Amino acid sequence: MGPRPRKRTQALAAAAAAMLLLSSALFTARLPLAISARLPNPTTRLLFAALPSSFPLRAFCTRARPFPATCSAYSSMADDNPLLLADFDFPPFDRVEPCHVRPGIRDLLTRLEGELEELEKGVDPTWGKLVEPLERISDKLEVIWGMVDHLKAVKDSADLRAAIEEVQPDKVKFQLRLGQSKPIYECFKAIRNSSDWESLSDARKRIVEAQIKEAVLSGVALEDEQREKFNQIEQELEKLTQKFSENVLDATKKFEKLITDKKEIEGLPATALGLAAQTAVSKGHENATAENGPWVITLDAPSYIPVMQHARNRALREEVYRAYLSRASSGELDNTNIISQILKLRLEKAKLLGYKNYAEVSMAQKMATVERVEELLEKLRAASWDHAVKDMEDLEIFAKDSGSPEANDLTHWDLTFWSERLRESKYDINEEELRPYFALPKVMDGLFTLANKLFGVTVEPADGLAPVWHSDVKFYCVKDSSNSPVAYFYFDPYSRPSEKRGGAWMNVVFSRSRVLARNGLPVRLPVAHMVCNQTPPVGDKPSLMTFREVETVFHEFGHALQHMLTKQDEGFVAGIRGVEWDAVELPSQFMENWCYHKDTLLSIAKHYETGETLPEEIYAKLVAAKNFRAGTFSLRQIRFASVDMELHTTYDPNGSLSIYDVDRRVAERTQVLAPLLEDRFLCSFSHIFAGGYAAGYYSYKWAEVLSADAFSAFEDAGLDNEKAIEETGRRFRDTVLALGGGKSPLEVFVSFRGREPSPEPLLRHNGLLPVAA
Repeated sequence: MGPRPRKRTQALAAAAAAMLLLSSALFTARLPLAISARLPNPTTRLLFAALPSSFPLRAFCTRARPFPATCSAYSSMADDNPLLLADFDFPPFDRVEPCHVRPGIRDLLTRLEGELEELEKGVDPTWGKLVEPLERISDKLEVIWGMVDHLKAVKDSADLRAAIEEVQPDKVKFQLRLGQSKPIYECFKAIRNSSDWESLSDARKRIVEAQIKEAVLSGVALEDEQREKFNQIEQELEKLTQKFSENVLDATKKFEKLITDKKEIEGLPATALGLAAQTAVSKGHENATAENGPWVITLDAPSYIPVMQHARNRALREEVYRAYLSRASSGELDNTNIISQILKLRLEKAKLLGYKNYAEVSMAQKMATVERVEELLEKLRAASWDHAVKDMEDLEIFAKDSGSPEANDLTHWDLTFWSERLRESKYDINEEELRPYFALPKVMDGLFTLANKLFGVTVEPADGLAPVWHSDVKFYCVKDSSNSPVAYFYFDPYSRPSEKRGGAWMNVVFSRSRVLARNGLPVRLPVAHMVCNQTPPVGDKPSLMTFREVETVFHEFGHALQHMLTKQDEGFVAGIRGVEWDAVELPSQFMENWCYHKDTLLSIAKHYETGETLPEEIYAKLVAAKNFRAGTFSLRQIRFASVDMELHTTYDPNGSLSIYDVDRRVAERTQVLAPLLEDRFLCSFSHIFAGGYAAGYYSYKWAEVLSADAFSAFEDAGLDNEKAIEETGRRFRDTVLALGGGKSPLEVFVSFRGREPSPEPLLRHNGLLPVAA
């Protein structure tokens, strides 16, 4: 989460440098972090501008067999329920059905409750009698609930929703019981205060301190009525965030526009017409063709974005834009009241824990502080504003010079269309004409070749080794230089709007762990899944990707690499676990830079029919267009981060101002073209209302400083120097990718870079350095 929801002047450089001189708040979740839906990079190319200017999520169809409503008579029994299998190498995703969830989760929780009671009875402040049994308990819940939660994200159904809704309170109750265990809490404090403390490894110290911090934030110090109230809040928040997410998905699915007159979609490229016809077939129009229609337009990104970029029909652009902007903001799917309740409960929770606002609770587990975040965002805003104003002026001039009747009245549903025309004119580059050069299989081959060059690992197909949840899903094995497996991952690439939530994300299936090793191995190997929502294959053509979709795959693979290439054997800090949230985007954003590396790009950009390599002159144009409208995209991210912070710091959810009043006030200083009065993007802002980014959306900007500086180490070494690139890549693997949450992010960065971070590479990469520099 993009969340993803898995994100400039010399004064800015000084302020941002000061921002990075931090002492790190420790963060280790007992359950693994999900990397949320992929979010906009500040230098996102024009494709991303197709989303409404106020929308944070970037999501990019073949139908899968839905879950059956009923199971066989014996399938829910313990000996036949896949959620209760005693042992498995990989989760049985293919066997889990909604009817397994209620009995499976309840049986699991009963077992875990018994194990927790046994742990508390014999708990002792030693690693073997405290941390190891705790890791086993946490892992069982993490893996099994993780299966169910993952299936809801990629294979949603009414039956599965109902089953999860019924057992979710029991799951939250157990998590609270675990988090508020005083015997466990006291034992961790005893370890922290013992004479053996200094002899512990850095990783073990981080685990202990993080467990103490998390227990406090879980309400361990609360008593009686306060604890009861806290637990009620947690239960209600779980329900509300789940409902928020479901409403967004349902609202997205609800909109369908059937078009029978080709004049209405004049300008749409062949790939978009093919997808629209394919969608029409799936909706019962069995004779639909790309050439003659009918066509169905949806709010799923592969359908929505081409309309905003290419449709000459201004009325169609307006209709689709307004539908997208207003998702989940009316009727039975209205998230407005849900947002209000979430904000009230978060504030109440913060005050119970002794904090002034929820942002302070969030920052307790991050590198940053509220003050430093606000300072960073304001410096970035001020540095980006003039560039964004110039972006708008350029667009207006271009539209007038083109003789457009709408030139004097450009509004939100015109910006993406005219931006695409301006980019085509300025750089002589067309996004659609690039698609044939980016076929998914070749892109993945090139990505894996890059991983081998940088990090010395080999990625091999392993389809059939592990069960999968859909026929589109691929499974891979990652091997080291000795040809030994070090990790595995699933890849679910395509959009399935009927059952799969939007965006792109990476999450944990298994963490690397010494304690949970099996089959005679020294450690359990890490397993991850990567999920995207890119354009599916149309007809007999492979998935032909936009350049932005290529960047998204590189981004999510960066997350997966940090999880899979960890050398940490302590499960609580292995891979992405235990990494402060505002540093977790470093590897993902780092990997995006390689999409502009000449050798890397030309190795993946092969025409799917002829095998021809992307001409070098087109590569040069891609690089030239890299920072097109960079000021606009930077302000977009700053708006999202700023409204997130304001809603979780100064906003009074019990006061007279509405959430939309706050958003409009923030937009006045972060958006050149004022938002529509009916702008309701907050109702689909899943990152902060249904993901892990509440008072944390700023993390994308924070981590960008780190990632840009990390890539500059390769620039310093020489991007054409193969030996230097390999040596620098191995150092990146041995630090950023290997150390996980076992050291603070600042320590990890210094271990790689040899110094503390500098904002200069970020400003340079974004084309926002002062001219004099």
